[in-house]
Amino acid sequence: MNLLAELERRGAILDGHFRLSSGRHSNRFVQKFRILEDPVMVELVAAAIVAELKPPAPTIVVSAAVGGIVLGYECARQLGTLGIFVEKENGVPALRRSFSLSSGDRVLVVEDVVTTGKSVHEVLDFVREHGATVSAVGIIVRRAPVDFGVPAIALLDLPIESHAPEDCPQCAAGEQLTEPGSRFLRT
Repeated sequence: MNLLAELERRGAILDGHFRLSSGRHSNRFVQKFRILEDPVMVELVAAAIVAELKPPAPTIVVSAAVGGIVLGYECARQLGTLGIFVEKENGVPALRRSFSLSSGDRVLVVEDVVTTGKSVHEVLDFVREHGATVSAVGIIVRRAPVDFGVPAIALLDLPIESHAPEDCPQCAAGEQLTEPGSRFLRT
């Protein structure tokens, strides 16, 4: 599978002026739901991540709501384990819906698109606070290198420039800002 070609074919790589979930600004945005809306593509993407895992196999898959839920579910299905997700409750990561982690769990954390790694780091910290061990991080698209302190499987490294809002050339030029990410919809 040529993931970049598939993203381009589906119109998932957008040009404009975007506020990313990280808060940074960019002239390009990866609309991962153009991949995640297609069960066949999700199956292929998850299989590619799962194929790269080193033993011992994860005992549970954890993702962040909203973007990682579909991918987390499919990775868990292929691994034959549970797939749960972390949600924000009053701005703080939480397990709801009677989800739980234990000290014996080996966790695969999955994420759709990574720029700064903020969401993944929040999930990693949360998993460790609950006594579980992180075995790897699986990512569909990595926009910039990020060290998670565990093996990271990125299916596509797609370097895309981003700027702090105060340093954004598009803001300086007065271009309209779009906020397509989901972080700002969560509390």
